Amino acid sequence: MTHRPGLDPAVAEVRRAVRAALAGLAEGATVLVALSGGADSLALAAATAFEAPKLGLRAASLTVDHGLQAASAAVAEAAARAATALGLEALVVRAEVGADGGPEAAARDARYRAIRDAAIRVDAAAALLGHTLDDQAETVLLGLARGSGAASLQGMAPASELDGLPLLRPLLGIRRVTTHAACSAQGLQPWHDPHNNDPAYARVRVRRSVLPVLEEELGPGIAEALARTAEQLREDAAAFDDMIDETIEDIVEHAEAGISVSVPALAANPAALRNRIIRHVVAAEFGQSLTRTQTLEVARLVTDWAGQGPIDLPGCTARRAGARLEFTAR
Repeated sequence: MTHRPGLDPAVAEVRRAVRAALAGLAEGATVLVALSGGADSLALAAATAFEAPKLGLRAASLTVDHGLQAASAAVAEAAARAATALGLEALVVRAEVGADGGPEAAARDARYRAIRDAAIRVDAAAALLGHTLDDQAETVLLGLARGSGAASLQGMAPASELDGLPLLRPLLGIRRVTTHAACSAQGLQPWHDPHNNDPAYARVRVRRSVLPVLEEELGPGIAEALARTAEQLREDAAAFDDMIDETIEDIVEHAEAGISVSVPALAANPAALRNRIIRHVVAAEFGQSLTRTQTLEVARLVTDWAGQGPIDLPGCTARRAGARLEFTAR
């Protein structure tokens, strides 16, 4: 593929990805770039500042100061200055990190809340996140370690939603080395987060130890292979979701304080679809996620029922009642 004379290939690759992500937005809309100051988000911000005006879009950046490091306020202000220099409207917010889950999860939750609130503030049509192909590969490996099945291996989607706000990840097909090269070519000075070198974090250990070993032992292209796997599994999941939507209307009935599903209909479906229907019913009706062990235990009420009693699940109870599988709130 040809590039304009003098345009660095890394800059061109990032801009091209951002242009494709923004193409579906209405002229005059506002986009919000999540900017930490690191190379990935800085390259994303620069590309957005370049491409958005050409599409008739307004662009702003959001930097979240978690206050977890001594110099966090200075880092946030430096990121905001960089955004302003690029021509973006720069926002900085302080987000308190809760105590639920591990530190990574708590900080991520706080960051997403801040993105949602800032998007409302500037009336953004979408938020852009700087996750790269390397982030995707790391996410897939971490999901594999959790052993939660295909759902945990799907990684991050190029487009998702947060309370109705579209979240776009234009750089999911781009390597981290490219975002660093794009910053260098444009004279941008990214911030290097010390947490990215702290082996206390599982993601850092995957990045610094696991993936390099896999590349060394199995050959190059591991990160790309993991990202392809995630994409294929998301396609499979979408197909299953369509099948569930087509099937569920005919086999589900609302019951007092819950919902019931036809046992013969569940039994007639392949195990993969049957298990997904069970998980979908519990998630949709009670807002809870089932583990694989819990799902298989419920499935035994359909395929291997010998009079066993109700099963306690998160948010509900499952029991066999004749030809119906009943889920009742508890």
